[in-house]
Amino acid sequence: MLTADQMLAAQKANIETLFGLTTKAFEGVEKLIELNVTASRAALTEAAETAQTVLSVKDAQELLALQAALFQPLSEKTAAYSRHLYDISTATGAEFTKAVEGQFADAQKKFLAVVDNAAKNAPAGSETAVAVFKSAVAAGNNALESVQKAVKQATDVAEANFNAVATTAVNASKSTTAKAKRAA
Repeated sequence: MLTADQMLAAQKANIETLFGLTTKAFEGVEKLIELNVTASRAALTEAAETAQTVLSVKDAQELLALQAALFQPLSEKTAAYSRHLYDISTATGAEFTKAVEGQFADAQKKFLAVVDNAAKNAPAGSETAVAVFKSAVAAGNNALESVQKAVKQATDVAEANFNAVATTAVNASKSTTAKAKRAA
């Protein structure tokens, strides 16, 4: 049985975790805002520079060369932006996962302590029932660990796929730009 002090301590820990997660969420949002402001500022500066360059073009061939030169950096910048966005999301998600896993581990320890305490105070002859219950708890923990490992593997695969797609897109853009420059 939990005492009033234990309940109060658990409630305090839950509130601290909630505020900690809220802080992490705000930090993630701040990073996203900063990324978007930086990207917007760069896009505006580049748009102004491009407009000035387009106004100084003297013939169609020069315009085609300019257009080809603009595509490669655009795809590279888009890939870089996507990468930053992915990194921010992944880092924020990792913080949440770490906090939840920590809380779960703590709750699990407390639960097992209650089970052990109950087992010690159980009436004679209930050892089998207690052993079955402990076995069920252990099986549940093993299943949860398996799910956590599967999620980690899926995350790793998704990250590898994201990197492969980004690299392929940038390389395709470079190839297209090179062909366009040769054609011009």
